[in-house]
Amino acid sequence: MSVSAIFAFIGGIGLFLLGMRLMTDGLKVAAGDTLRQILTAATRSRWRGLASGVLITTMVQSSSAVIFATVGFVNAGLLTLYQAIGVIYGSNLGTTLTSWIVALVGFNVDLQLLAMPALGVGMGLWVAFGSRRYGALGQALAGFGLFFLGIDVLRDTFSDLGDAAALEAWAGRGMLSLLLFVLIGTTLTVLMQSSSAALAVTLTAAAGGLIPMTAAAAMVIGANVGTTSTAAFAVLGATAAAKRAASAHVVFNALTAIVAFATLPVLLWLVAGISNLLGLGGAIATSLAIFHTLTKLLGVALMWPLTGALVRQLEKRFRSQEEDESRPMYLDRNVQTAPGLAIDAMALELHRMNGLASRLAAEALSSETGGAERLEPGKRAIDDLNLALGDFASGISRSENDRIVGARVPDGLRVGNYLVDVAEHAVAVARLQPQVELRDEALAEAGNVLRAHAAQLLGLARVDDEAFDVEALRAARSAFESEYQAFKAQLLRAGTAGVLPARRMAVALEQHSAIRRIVDQVTKAAEYLLRFKAAGDAEEPAESVTDDEHEDAA
Repeated sequence: MSVSAIFAFIGGIGLFLLGMRLMTDGLKVAAGDTLRQILTAATRSRWRGLASGVLITTMVQSSSAVIFATVGFVNAGLLTLYQAIGVIYGSNLGTTLTSWIVALVGFNVDLQLLAMPALGVGMGLWVAFGSRRYGALGQALAGFGLFFLGIDVLRDTFSDLGDAAALEAWAGRGMLSLLLFVLIGTTLTVLMQSSSAALAVTLTAAAGGLIPMTAAAAMVIGANVGTTSTAAFAVLGATAAAKRAASAHVVFNALTAIVAFATLPVLLWLVAGISNLLGLGGAIATSLAIFHTLTKLLGVALMWPLTGALVRQLEKRFRSQEEDESRPMYLDRNVQTAPGLAIDAMALELHRMNGLASRLAAEALSSETGGAERLEPGKRAIDDLNLALGDFASGISRSENDRIVGARVPDGLRVGNYLVDVAEHAVAVARLQPQVELRDEALAEAGNVLRAHAAQLLGLARVDDEAFDVEALRAARSAFESEYQAFKAQLLRAGTAGVLPARRMAVALEQHSAIRRIVDQVTKAAEYLLRFKAAGDAEEPAESVTDDEHEDAA
């Protein structure tokens, strides 16, 4: 292969990739919200997802762009994993259109007759209308022209190489030689970050006589494997749900490639039969387009009945901290028929919730910058656990020991509600922190002391601690209440005297009221959790509080 042929090969790939990029970008802009609407419609069913994936990939001529968009939608919570998988299947099927364009147009039409007018008209529209819709269509049309110029250069390059005896010999050395061509197809796709470009190279090389049909088919399989690198890049820094969606794309392509490689002789026999049936003759490019389509259909046929199992397996992996925390650890429905065991399970889950709520409150109290967004996942986890607790409690059998269920379950549910309130107020404290700036030294010191005492009280409220003392907790709460009222009066005096701006005073009052509510709810949760924990003990805490006691009137 001469130096000029190498440069022509590189230039052809460059034209092809540039054309694909311009086409994809232009069509995405021209489509506007259509892509989003199609993906939204995909939520109706998996079949709709499949059709949407095919349609969008056909519209934008890039399965990579569709995979990125789909993973992004999953990352944003707009698509579930089950819905996204249908789109991923369809996107893989839709990418076969490129093979058909190359096979049917690239070798049967004078490509310059298509490319030059497309370039001229497209650039005219792009220059005239800029970034508006017609300009985007012009950009796509110009990309279409470059796409065909790239194919034309590649076709001429490979047709000039002539003898393929060396590669023919490599392709005839059995399984290992075919695996080598699979690796070549994979490498080309990873390097160019475009399976379409790798397929174009493969089809034009095969049509130019450089590689035989069997080797080219192996390269097509390799291109399918290489396109999974797109998913790997898409999940960098993404959520656990997005990583599962990308993994589904990898599983689809990997399984399809394995089965296609294992059944390669059968697939090539089918390709020959279909080609003769359609009267397409022995054109190798067309045969490869048929082969590419067959492998994708094979993948969909294989994965479609396995999708439910795939989703279940993927949901067990890449779990986020929020998902792990929001998943009940002790609420086993198998123990609901035994009230005593069910109560014990609720107690364990409530202790876990209590620890999570205390952690959120401690983070809110110690933060100097706020960071409410960091606490939101924990708050959602507590909300989910509280809902699961209510569902579990409603299913406890009441046929054997109604006294246990009737006397203790309400206390457990009350604890859950208190802990939800703790989480909500913790987020409120963090949200208000950036707006609270107490420049007066005495006020700032008093506020810091109040927050420190609230944090100490959180430690006293750990019921699972062997040193837990309910009387010490009540005394600390009473002392905190007096301290809070004194600090509140101090804030009001500072606001009245003009030392503290009225708006800043109002925000400070709101934040410290939320801190006080944390202390109240944490104390109540600890008291009722203690009573709930004592199996069969009907004695209530002598100084049990009510929900409305100590409410802040401000």
